Amino acid sequence: MTKIHLLMKKEEMNQQKLSGNKIVVIFDILLATSTITATLEFGAKEVIPVLNGKEAIEISEKLKNDEVILIGEYNGATLDGFHSPNPLALRSVVNGKTIILSTTNGTIALKNAQTAKKVYAASILNSQSVVKHIRKTYDEETIVLVCAGSFGHFNMEDFYGAGYFIDCLLSESLQLDMTDASLAALHFYRSMKEKENEILAESRVGKMMLDYGFESELHFVSQKSIFNVVPMLENGKRIVDVKLSEKTAY
Repeated sequence: MTKIHLLMKKEEMNQQKLSGNKIVVIFDILLATSTITATLEFGAKEVIPVLNGKEAIEISEKLKNDEVILIGEYNGATLDGFHSPNPLALRSVVNGKTIILSTTNGTIALKNAQTAKKVYAASILNSQSVVKHIRKTYDEETIVLVCAGSFGHFNMEDFYGAGYFIDCLLSESLQLDMTDASLAALHFYRSMKEKENEILAESRVGKMMLDYGFESELHFVSQKSIFNVVPMLENGKRIVDVKLSEKTAY
């Protein structure tokens, strides 16, 4: 039986408890993990998650590379001198680039998970692909799903994304030993299975995006498993499409 735990917000993360034989999957549907998924699909070389804009600038100055792009927001507002982390707006500018990404919640969750054996960034866009990779490489690890949330608060869209991910795990015939939180996410997803766009639009962050005119972005990131990328954190520093890396190595 595969043990599945679910944390409702990043503040519940404990690096010591996440260390060892753990697989951690981070969900920040609006928008960090969706942005990571999309930029890698659009040809980005790698994504470097950082804690804040200051760290992003420091790393970019060290790299001193024309192939680096800064993407970031804080509390929904795009950081000065950065690209907005809206996937569709980034399609034409990320190919072949190193992305340095700073977000209010998702990149912090990714950084805080780095003691785990493996760390994935998952979204509605790529859950099936990440699940298949876990299935292929699974070695009796405990899987911990982390909803990034927002400023210490629960986010409905991350909960929905985690429920979809669990449903994908079950579709791979994995026998799961689920906590109550994991089971609740699965039931929530299945009860709202065909209403992904509505769930995102009715969430607090989704409403904020609609107010800014990002309806097309919201619809885009609600699409189920349209991408095959598998974003994995390497050495606690950078996220790459491990599926692509494996193909290249092979």
